[in-house]
Amino acid sequence: MKPFIPQLVYIEPQALEYPLGRELKEKFEKMNIEIRETTSHNQVRNIPGDNEVQKYRNAKSTLVVGIRRTLKFDTSKPSAEYAIPLATGCMGHCHYCYLQTTLGSKPYIRTYVNLEEIFEQASKYMEERRPELTRFEAACTSDIVGIDHLTHSLKKTIEFIGQTEYGQLRFVTKYHHVDHLLDAKHNGKTRFRFSVNSRYVIKNFEPGTSSFDDRLKAARKVAKAGYPLGFIVAPIYMHEGWREGYHELFQRLSKSLEGINLEGLTFELIQHRFTKPAKKVIEKRYPKSKLEMDEEKRKYKWGRYGIGKYVYLTEEAKDLETTIREYINSHFPESEVQYFT
Repeated sequence: MKPFIPQLVYIEPQALEYPLGRELKEKFEKMNIEIRETTSHNQVRNIPGDNEVQKYRNAKSTLVVGIRRTLKFDTSKPSAEYAIPLATGCMGHCHYCYLQTTLGSKPYIRTYVNLEEIFEQASKYMEERRPELTRFEAACTSDIVGIDHLTHSLKKTIEFIGQTEYGQLRFVTKYHHVDHLLDAKHNGKTRFRFSVNSRYVIKNFEPGTSSFDDRLKAARKVAKAGYPLGFIVAPIYMHEGWREGYHELFQRLSKSLEGINLEGLTFELIQHRFTKPAKKVIEKRYPKSKLEMDEEKRKYKWGRYGIGKYVYLTEEAKDLETTIREYINSHFPESEVQYFT
């Protein structure tokens, strides 16, 4: 698939006080993309569309260039201590994505141009925790690789963290547009993770993302560039033929990584779950989705903030975990595996 290009751009006037803001405005003008002004990246209105579904889809191709005013970083446990806020929103249309409810009525993509202020805040967090390492998850409410060919914010962050003594960076992506990141001076401090799944899940639930093969080719590239490598399988979903589907996934993954140094390889595995608010939004935005969300077939599990989630029944969950771990151990016996329900 081709790299993301927005169909519509909004810019906060104050964003033009920063070099990146001016650079992006000039870039989009040369591309003849419509540019509108907005007072705040949190108050973007008048997204085109005759109904909510059309507006949602158009918002997914809208980029807002703004300033990150809240510099208190969110925590990002268990993957990292903090989320470093480079962007919000994603151009992908993954049916199961938690951003369906997290971003609510603001599904448009936001990129923040005040990078030096963000880096300064990150430095303060690292100083507070030294001599312990501080791990940062880059843009955990976005797929930062999907827009970084336009902004290079991620590349700048990789090189910023690469110069630190006590910092580490990590992020996950479903996109293969990584060539501009291969020469970044990461100094081994950034873990590049790719989201992968069975053919069934990618085909039915991940429109608007790079193909599995393209993701694997990109994984080889970044591993050869010396980045620590990881994979996320999420959600692990019990579709018809799931055993064969996930077995094939790890077979293909193993074959694609032949000849690559896999020292320190990591896997993060997350079972499929959903909440009632998420189900309502997903069914509205993707009315023809095949995503199974039958509460009668699930177990209710209390979550944070009083919002519970529906997870697989205990025996099913154990079977799923045992099977996936066996597949990984047979192909990647030295890897580190984390499993989340």
